[in-house]
Order: sequence, then structure tokens, then C-alpha cells
Amino acid sequence: MRLVCLAILACALLGICFPVSGAVSLTIGASQPDPHIGDIIRLNGTVSGFSPIAVYLFLTGPGLDPRGTTLDNLNIPTGRGLFTTAPVHMDNGTWNYIWDTSAIVGTLQPGNYTVHVVSYPVDGLHFTRGDYAVTTLAFQPPEVPVTEAPSSPILPVAALGVVGALFCVTGLKRE
Repeated sequence: MRLVCLAILACALLGICFPVSGAVSLTIGASQPDPHIGDIIRLNGTVSGFSPIAVYLFLTGPGLDPRGTTLDNLNIPTGRGLFTTAPVHMDNGTWNYIWDTSAIVGTLQPGNYTVHVVSYPVDGLHFTRGDYAVTTLAFQPPEVPVTEAPSSPILPVAALGVVGALFCVTGLKRE
């Protein structure tokens, strides 16, 4: 009898610690699929099948570590406790992350990048279960703000000086 109770307890603990494959579902979306480098992007999604405290995000793409990198520091590969996290709202299973791409350490180049969301802290080379989702972002070069050239008083003053000098020279010749 004691052995049966231990077996039931072990199965219950395994069911809590390791969700049944296919029961976990994650989604991810981005506010802009074709952002400019320097834009603010809102990443959001849902979690169903279990109730984590947070989801783990990482970025893969051209010139980045194949394991993925944190979203705020492209020089830090994911794994070993280094992840970008987003808290999950326990009441409805949603999560949100505001990503300011103007405040990134490292160089984000124009090109196609993939943002991964996983339900447990594992890098891009080691996740094998189906509880992850991805979204692709096609980063464009930074937008160059259009600014008006500042008006300079140098040209009008110089023109007035030339006219004044001509007036003085022609006035001296008449006398």
C-alpha cells in the first residue's frame, strides 16, 4: 500500500513539473512585423496548459550567437540563467514585453530576426519540446528624422554688407 501511495505521489509531481506534451501552448505576436532599428516593439502572447510565472524570450538572427541572445544585450548568449523574461498574468495567461530597440547593447543590423518565446529557461540549441513559439521581424535601417536646416543670419548680413560697401564706394566716386 505504501508503495502504491509513493507511485501516485511521484506521478502527480511529474505531472506538475513536466506538463504533458502538446498540452502546453504558447503564442507570440509583434506590434510591427517590419520595424526600423530604433523602434519600440510590443511583443505579446498567451500561455495555456500550465501557469508559469514568466516566459523566456531570446533573439536569433544574422551575426548573433546560434544559441540566441537576450533582447537588450546582443552580446549575451541565452542560457545559464541569462534570459529576457516577461511576466505572465495569472488571471488570463497573457504576457507583454515592450522592446525598445534604440536601447540595445550590441549592433542590430537590418535583416530578418526571430524572437523566440519558451516556457522554460533553455537556449535555442537545447529546446526540443513543443512549448515554444516564434515571430519573425524584418528590421529595416533606422529612420533618419527629417530636420529643417537652421536659418542662419550670415547670408542676409553678408548681403547687406556687400550692398553697403558698394553704396559707400559709388558714393565716394561721385564726389
